[in-house]
Amino acid sequence: MAATAGNTNGGARTWPQLLALAFGAVYLLVGILGFLVTGFGNFFAHDTNQTLLGFEINGMHNVVHLLIGVAGLLLARTLAGARTYGWLLAVGYGAAFVYGLVAIGQTWDFLSLNAADNVLHLATAVVGLVIALGPVRTAVDRTSRV
Repeated sequence: MAATAGNTNGGARTWPQLLALAFGAVYLLVGILGFLVTGFGNFFAHDTNQTLLGFEINGMHNVVHLLIGVAGLLLARTLAGARTYGWLLAVGYGAAFVYGLVAIGQTWDFLSLNAADNVLHLATAVVGLVIALGPVRTAVDRTSRV
């Protein structure tokens, strides 16, 4: 039976699903670890000098990572969901990259971004495109005759 957009090919996950699952798990973990660094106050603080692996964060940044992570875990269940997650990453992190180009160093930067964040946002947007558009080879059941 061929894998279709809503089918996981008999329980086996496609590579876009696995990539969506992996990115979802990583972003969820980053969101949780971020709160260990920032705590739960000053959600929109600018220029916090609080970093996680060199990436500047604040409470709102952590919430975004949590939401992106949970979305990845939920949407990775089907190929169609993984493709949707890919588009969310591509559009959302593409927008975050553009936002970061103008927001870094500004007092109104509510995500408290730095240059490392921008590089990661651009890379995540590219991965989102790969998940959304990458080809998936499917197996065909040759025993059934149509």
